[in-house]
Amino acid sequence: MKNFANMMKQAQELQGRMAEMQAEMERTRIDGQSGGGLVVVTLNGKGDLSGVKIDPSLAKPEELEILEDLIVAAHTDAKSKVERLMQEKMQSLTGGLPLPPGLKLF
Repeated sequence: MKNFANMMKQAQELQGRMAEMQAEMERTRIDGQSGGGLVVVTLNGKGDLSGVKIDPSLAKPEELEILEDLIVAAHTDAKSKVERLMQEKMQSLTGGLPLPPGLKLF
């Protein structure tokens, strides 16, 4: 019974640390860029888009398709950075314990 109580205490501590990490990730801002920095998108640590910066040289009607592709590429760059950061945070939080594949914590 003592083992079970310890497991419950550890689970509660982990849950508290998870909540802190989630709040920290929401406050985190991560930039992704493309076109050598001509397009920059900003995501929070949950992957929500919070900003887009576009170099004025790209604001030409004939360049619209290129601009659209650069926005998508910058978002992909930022999203991959968010995912790497989340993996690092989870590994440090769980002490390297393997989590089931596909487990979504957000």
